Amino acid sequence: MDFNSKKKRRNLQQLSKQPDLTQPLFFYTTPPTEVLSLQLFEEYAHDRLKVLKAVEKVGLQFIKGSQEYQDALRNELKAISKDSTLQNVFLKVYDNSDTSIRLKDNTSHFILRLAYCKTEDLRRWFINQEMDLFRFRFQLLQEKQIEEFFHYNSLNYKPISHEEKEELRDRLIDGTAGLNVNHFHSTNFYKIHFTEVLELVKSMRAYLKGGYVYVPQPELVVGVANLFRAQLSKDLAVLSRTLYRISDEPRLTTMLSNISQKYMGSEYSNQHQSGGRVTADMVDGLCKTSFPLCMQELHRSLKDQHHLKYFGRLQYGLFLKGIGLDLEEALNFWRKEFLKSMDADKFYKQYAYGIRYNYGKEGKRVSFSAYSCMKIITTNQPGVGDHHGCPFRHSDVDVLRQKLKLMMISSDGVNEITNLAKQGQCQLACGRLFELKHETNFRYVTNHPNQYFDDSQKLASGNSLADHTEASRNFKGQLFHLISFFLLLSFYLIFI
Repeated sequence: MDFNSKKKRRNLQQLSKQPDLTQPLFFYTTPPTEVLSLQLFEEYAHDRLKVLKAVEKVGLQFIKGSQEYQDALRNELKAISKDSTLQNVFLKVYDNSDTSIRLKDNTSHFILRLAYCKTEDLRRWFINQEMDLFRFRFQLLQEKQIEEFFHYNSLNYKPISHEEKEELRDRLIDGTAGLNVNHFHSTNFYKIHFTEVLELVKSMRAYLKGGYVYVPQPELVVGVANLFRAQLSKDLAVLSRTLYRISDEPRLTTMLSNISQKYMGSEYSNQHQSGGRVTADMVDGLCKTSFPLCMQELHRSLKDQHHLKYFGRLQYGLFLKGIGLDLEEALNFWRKEFLKSMDADKFYKQYAYGIRYNYGKEGKRVSFSAYSCMKIITTNQPGVGDHHGCPFRHSDVDVLRQKLKLMMISSDGVNEITNLAKQGQCQLACGRLFELKHETNFRYVTNHPNQYFDDSQKLASGNSLADHTEASRNFKGQLFHLISFFLLLSFYLIFI
């Protein structure tokens, strides 16, 4: 590379700037340049991902913006912060004394940008969670901090004058949804172009005049969050087109792929995870009562064809291992089906080794974990003759609809689930199927097929899912020693 051009030197100078760490909230426009230890890089990525997963979970269980949502998210973040290197960074918006927590906030955000910029699905998920987190934190700011935030980010948002406010008093009161008349004098209104707050215009929650919306201070978050989304979406799209330039560093690309597929709950790397030993003879019955649709499809295909291709065997075999099928029973299970289409010699030569390998008895002798929903959705896309993958992502909508009808799901339920699948909400669609199949009012979100199985078994045993939570786990990916260099390089490439 030629680092002598003035343009490139100017871009490197821009990257060398540090964000104003006295600000409680960022638009994340300045990439980090500090040197990170291997341990801190892991911890920052892990902790930020835990936070975004918590934001997603609360957003699916409560109406966003409601008091219940705010309280639940605050409690989730407090629980995460107890064991987090981010040290309550997402709640300490009033304390500017410790700038280190701001630096951790900025750095962890950019680390996950690298991991979630590669595909449209990953970018969409990352933007949605970061935007919801931004909304939550913005609403915690005090009035003075909001003004400082506008000034620092060059946002020309200023309250209208007292004279204009009094002149429009009646129209503002009538045109502003949820405005308490007694609080009119203490509420500031901001004159913002309608294109920046289309959400307010569409829902008629603010007074519109001459192309400008008079936005009360509590609703300012709408306009600011839209600007945040637009900027983040643009940055991720640019980064996705330049990240390939460091693809020759396999340690970096492998680590980033592992982050975006990371499941934050139980690993399900050992059998008996679900609380009891499962035998080969029990699988048929358990499939009917407690298997998620993806595993039901694999089981049905295995029974019909007496064979599964490699990725199907891998996905289903690790799932069975996670529900409690030990190595001996696994060999019995697969042998019983495969011998219906081949002789024993072929089975032991071509397939038994792979089963023992997954249980850590061959090769590297590593006990592999069952696939999470994210990994099933984003990796090893099924082709012709394959039966693995996620039915809500990889099946045709008409085929999915037929499968749901065969499960005796009501017409309204089928429509609801297929609509979620068409919107790309695969895990939410699977969760809705869980609710309908088990007749529970608990708002369920599926993050792992083995989690689905465990919770189904809990309900079958008469237990409640009210205390259902995700357990966190540590990263075990293979990382590298020159992390700070590659992190800086990737953001430098944006400006080339």
